[in-house]
Amino acid sequence: MSNLPSTMTGAILPGNSTVELRQFDVPVPGNGEVLIRVKSSTICGSDIRAIYREHLGKGPEGYQGVIAGHEPSGQIVRTGPGCRRFKDGDRVIVYHISGCGVCNDCRRGYMISCTSEKYRRAYGWQRDGGMADYLLAEEKDLVLLPDQLSYSDGAQVACGFGTVYEGLEKIGISGNDAVLVTGLGPVGLATAMLARAMGAPLIIGTDISASRLALAKDRGLCDHVFPSSPDNLAQVRALTGGNGVEKAVDCSANAQARLTCIQATRKWGKICFIGEGGTVSFQPSPDIIHDQKTIYGSWVTNIWRMEELVERLVRWNIRPETLITNRFPLDQVSEAYRLMAEGNCGKVAVVFDEELK
Repeated sequence: MSNLPSTMTGAILPGNSTVELRQFDVPVPGNGEVLIRVKSSTICGSDIRAIYREHLGKGPEGYQGVIAGHEPSGQIVRTGPGCRRFKDGDRVIVYHISGCGVCNDCRRGYMISCTSEKYRRAYGWQRDGGMADYLLAEEKDLVLLPDQLSYSDGAQVACGFGTVYEGLEKIGISGNDAVLVTGLGPVGLATAMLARAMGAPLIIGTDISASRLALAKDRGLCDHVFPSSPDNLAQVRALTGGNGVEKAVDCSANAQARLTCIQATRKWGKICFIGEGGTVSFQPSPDIIHDQKTIYGSWVTNIWRMEELVERLVRWNIRPETLITNRFPLDQVSEAYRLMAEGNCGKVAVVFDEELK
């Protein structure tokens, strides 16, 4: 596409709970690269935890002062030489870590775990991300966005829904499973939505936020919701004949919630930790070993599974964008981050063009 502007606006996170809008040159794609007109860029909890309030991250989470936003989706407006699959006009999701492509983890599709200190660069962390009019991306990092899904659906697949899908695939969800979800922020809400689509007949959620509990219940994502408390274990057991759930997923990173996941899971059950940070203490023998339970850790996903997810979203007829409670144009990005940091909302998106509703 021709007649592109020479400059664009992008958002930087100084680390003091503010956002700065600056002007940048519109990048020109090189070999194997594409230029994307950003359509939707959603805000992840990790941005708030490790960048927005203060710059806490190191290594893979080390913020390098680049344009923020690691959950982008948009349309290709220019392709560089050497592109093999994608073309101008394609609707795409950006897998948010660009890896070296040749280490063992990258060859498995897990660029999130790329071991190259030189070439691993995450969008919105070490290379410019999606909080701008345009985004330069490598073709190998793209997932085709089906026409049946919106750009805001795609933005959530880029991190949150992809991360959840990976975790649920590890522990396996079916019509045999009652599922506990602790922490009903955007990741927890996505967990409930996908668990339902995968067949779970009973979904129980906990959170400290009354508004998020109401959101999960009102939208039919959870069958039962409870304020986070020491009573949650008894409440879950009461709903499951005293046995506990088959599967539990922690999206809160809270020590008590994680312990609830462990103790509220029945014998031979499986637990997945997705929420970042925090700690947990438990007694290995009574809590895990004697009941033959398994705990899984799960970090983001691989790119082939992300492609699988977008196909299944269409098949299941579910729309991740329904979890977006607030949309902002780029010139109101400061308000978007402030609202997300307060934690009393669903997903927050910065949107462009047709996604600005």
